[in-house]
Amino acid sequence: MDVLANDIVQRFYLFLWPMLRISALMLSAPIFSLRALNVRMRILLAAALTWMVFPLHDWPNIDPASAAGLLEMFNQIGIGLLMGLTLQICTAAMVLAGQSLSNAIGLSFASMMDPNLGNVPVLAQFMVIMSTLIFIALGGHTLLIAMVMDSFNTLPIGKGLLTEGAWAHFVIWSSMMFLGAVLLAMPVMIIMLFVNLGLGVATRAAPSLNIFSVGFPAMMIIGFGVLTMALPAMAGRVQWIWLQGFQEVRAQMGLG
Repeated sequence: MDVLANDIVQRFYLFLWPMLRISALMLSAPIFSLRALNVRMRILLAAALTWMVFPLHDWPNIDPASAAGLLEMFNQIGIGLLMGLTLQICTAAMVLAGQSLSNAIGLSFASMMDPNLGNVPVLAQFMVIMSTLIFIALGGHTLLIAMVMDSFNTLPIGKGLLTEGAWAHFVIWSSMMFLGAVLLAMPVMIIMLFVNLGLGVATRAAPSLNIFSVGFPAMMIIGFGVLTMALPAMAGRVQWIWLQGFQEVRAQMGLG
């Protein structure tokens, strides 16, 4: 009986290491980190993925109660979080683009409470929904699962420790949040700038014209028209941002 108990404990220790990496990814990656996917579902999904990858590798026997085991715990959690947060930069770019569009069109006051993102403008929520649909259409969820499975080959348990360079590279990658937002919002913002200039000239030429009663409705109508025409191009840019995110994850995990 003691032999059986020791064997179960050893199996649990071996099962723990891939479970930590996959669970950290479930907590931070797009779609998997949504509150609609509750904690029980995340645990079941992480356990199922761990069960699938467990027979494919030889796992080191590291005592989690030791100093080396504690360091390895932080390492595996860090790898999973790094993969998820790298793609969350893409989601942050969508939110920032939506906020910029809301300010340009005059809808910054129209906001809603999102349980995942907090208090965000309606256009930002629209951008996030559109990017999530494109993420699913690209098969991003399956690509992410495949990358975390392959990461056990390039960053095996007990050997692949994250260095300071990996986190520094992640900080450099975070600039994509601003670059992606500019690529998405810039065409509409430029057109709205010219609309504002035109309204300013009209107000200067006719001081009796009430800019609040005429300008704001005109900006909203024109803004929605421009946004509708720009949606196909914006969808292509969203797809490019997601692909850049996947390439960044592959580079960080050493997948080529």
